[in-house]
Amino acid sequence: MFEACNVKQANFTGAKLGSSVWSSCKGGLADFTGCDLSESRFEACDFNNSSFRGTTLTASSFERCKLTGANLSEAKTLNLSFTETRLADARLPGLSFRKSRLNGLDLQMADLRKCDFRDAIFQDCSLRDANLVDCRFEGADLRGADLGGIRLLNAKQFKGATISRDQAGQLLAELGLKVR
Repeated sequence: MFEACNVKQANFTGAKLGSSVWSSCKGGLADFTGCDLSESRFEACDFNNSSFRGTTLTASSFERCKLTGANLSEAKTLNLSFTETRLADARLPGLSFRKSRLNGLDLQMADLRKCDFRDAIFQDCSLRDANLVDCRFEGADLRGADLGGIRLLNAKQFKGATISRDQAGQLLAELGLKVR
């Protein structure tokens, strides 16, 4: 258990930290590349600009954390969960959020290329200006998401998703259409 630890710029590369608990830790620029963090819990931690590249995060959870600019590329993430977590400008390409209830996630300007959001439910989330190239949203309920700045370059990826009337107007305005 790591409680109120300052691990700023620490190098945990390849460490075996499965089932660990991290509470109120500060670790900006920490390097968890290739770590085993399976079944770990992160609560109220600040790991801005940290690297979780190639990390095993199976059945792990992040709650009330700050992961702005974090890199989770190539992470192994079966049953990974985030609640009330800031992931603005984070790199999360290819992550699966399928059938997840996403509550309080800030994914502003995040790299979400090829993420799977099928059947996910968004509550109090932001996808503002996120990179959504090749994402899947079939069956997703996006009514609880800020969709500002999203470019509908491929509207097909949103086929089957649910949005509100206000969101529909906002998306059409992004295309230059006037909704009255």
